[in-house]
Amino acid sequence: MPSQKPENLGVVDGKLRGCPDSPNCVSTEAVDGSHHTPGFAFTGSVADARNRLVHIMSQMPRTTLVTENQNYLHFECRSRLFRFVDDLEFLIDADARVIQVRSASRVGYSDLGVNRARVNQVRAAFESNHLDQ
Repeated sequence: MPSQKPENLGVVDGKLRGCPDSPNCVSTEAVDGSHHTPGFAFTGSVADARNRLVHIMSQMPRTTLVTENQNYLHFECRSRLFRFVDDLEFLIDADARVIQVRSASRVGYSDLGVNRARVNQVRAAFESNHLDQ
């Protein structure tokens, strides 16, 4: 069933999993330009960065926190009309002071830029001085 949680999620050897060849995924870990997106720089503690992300994501409609631990967050984001699920993951790298991100559709080939737009929206909110955007 396509809406089931995929097996290619989570952290392996300290990194988020790679993107598939399809254009419906973006990741800070990707080396090719079509999938790459910049990470989120942060200051302060890992707990502060994680709490800020959770706060931002809690304000996004149709978004559910699935997994949370000290440095990893996994959210499911559902589309409004067809209820398609995208997986949005964050890995907080305390040493590099950056949040790695991966956002991927579970079904289909193209996402019409939805995952990249979502990551850009979260990045803008994270970098903003206003948490309630």
